[in-house]
Amino acid sequence: MHTDNKNCRPWQATVRRTAFSLLAASLLAAGMAQAAMYRWVDGNGRVHYSDTPPTTYQKSGGAELNKQGLVIKRTQSEAERQAEAERLAEQKRIQAERDKQAQIDRALTQTYTTEAEIDLARDRALEHHKLAIKGAQIRGEAVDKNLADLRARIARVEKAGRKVGQGLQDQLAQANKESQDLKRIIQNNEAAMETVREKYAADKARFRELTGKP
Repeated sequence: MHTDNKNCRPWQATVRRTAFSLLAASLLAAGMAQAAMYRWVDGNGRVHYSDTPPTTYQKSGGAELNKQGLVIKRTQSEAERQAEAERLAEQKRIQAERDKQAQIDRALTQTYTTEAEIDLARDRALEHHKLAIKGAQIRGEAVDKNLADLRARIARVEKAGRKVGQGLQDQLAQANKESQDLKRIIQNNEAAMETVREKYAADKARFRELTGKP
C-alpha cells in the first residue's frame, strides 16, 4: 500500500493535538471533581462559603464540602477543641476515681470478713490516741500544779515590793508554753479520734454494701 508522507504528517499532528486536548480535559475534569468548598461561621454568626479556607480556619473551624454539598471533612474550632479536651480530662478524672474506689473496695473485702473485725481495728486505732491523751492529761496536771506554784511565788515577790527575777519569769513562760502544747496535743488527738470513728463507720457501711451482709 502506498502512503503519501506529505499528507500523513498533518494527520499525525492533528492526532497529537487531539490526544493532548483530551488529556488536558481529563485532568481538568478530575481537578474539578476533586475541588472542595469550605463552610465556616464567623465571629458574628454569619455562615460563609468559599473554595479556599479562611486564614482563621484553624481557630474558627468549619466543614469541607464536596461538589454535592456533603461534608467530607470537619475541622473543630478552637473552642470546640478546648471543650473536647476538657471533656476527655473529666472522663479521665472520673475513671481514675472509679479505679481508686475499686482498689479500696478490694482491700476492704480482702482485709475483713465481718463487721466485728472492722470494729476491732477501729478500737485498736483509737487506743493510740487515747494513750496520747491520757499521757498529756497526766503531764498537764503536773504542769498546772507547777504553774500555780510559780504564780504564788511571783505574787509573794511582788507583794514584798521586790522585782521578779528573770529566772522566775522564764520558768513561768516555759510552764505556760508547755501547758498550751499539752492542750493542743489533747485537742489534736480528740479530733483524730473523731476522724478514725468516721472512717471506720464509712468502712462498715461500704463493707455492708459490697458483701450484702446486714
